[in-house]
Amino acid sequence: MPVSTVSIPVGQWFTDDSGRWWFDSGSFALDFAYTGAIRVAVAPERLHGPDDLTAWMRERFPMPVGAARSRDLFDAVSLRDAIGRLALAAGRGEELRAPDIDLVNLYAATPDIPPTLAGGSRQAGRSVQTVGQALSTIARDAVDCFGPANDGRVRICAGGCGIVYLDTSRAASRRWCSMQRCGNRAKVRAHRARKSGKVALTAA
Repeated sequence: MPVSTVSIPVGQWFTDDSGRWWFDSGSFALDFAYTGAIRVAVAPERLHGPDDLTAWMRERFPMPVGAARSRDLFDAVSLRDAIGRLALAAGRGEELRAPDIDLVNLYAATPDIPPTLAGGSRQAGRSVQTVGQALSTIARDAVDCFGPANDGRVRICAGGCGIVYLDTSRAASRRWCSMQRCGNRAKVRAHRARKSGKVALTAA
């Protein structure tokens, strides 16, 4: 069961030599890690300054989030990098580092963005959420992502690209970062292998 009380859409578009393709990381915390913490070709550094963090928060959160300051950027990058290291360790089946766990737990312990029920007649709480609350919401999602319920489900793409994702499929059978990318490449390779095998049999 997710730790965060706010439901946030997961997934994002990436562009690389494969073209433009949809990546469902399975976790909002992993989406955040792909602002640059997990160093692969599809995720160059995106958070160069507070304005970049503000833009990302406002793009991804369904509720208003205030402008980020320099201190917020420092906090965000610290949390993001810890999530990235945890993701890589979990994907490789390695032990998660205590300092990274402590950092995620620290942010998760602070107030997050509260849920709201539409249709009321008055505003309850803040009309604009703080960056700190947004980071707490991300950290709580990370607690869920790397928790016991998802043991063995944080994986590295079988296509060799190094992309990490949380397998949320019912049968825990996901193998690829995206069927549009590595899944399609694997299909093409398998088709060529079958075709070359038939040619070899015919020649024999």
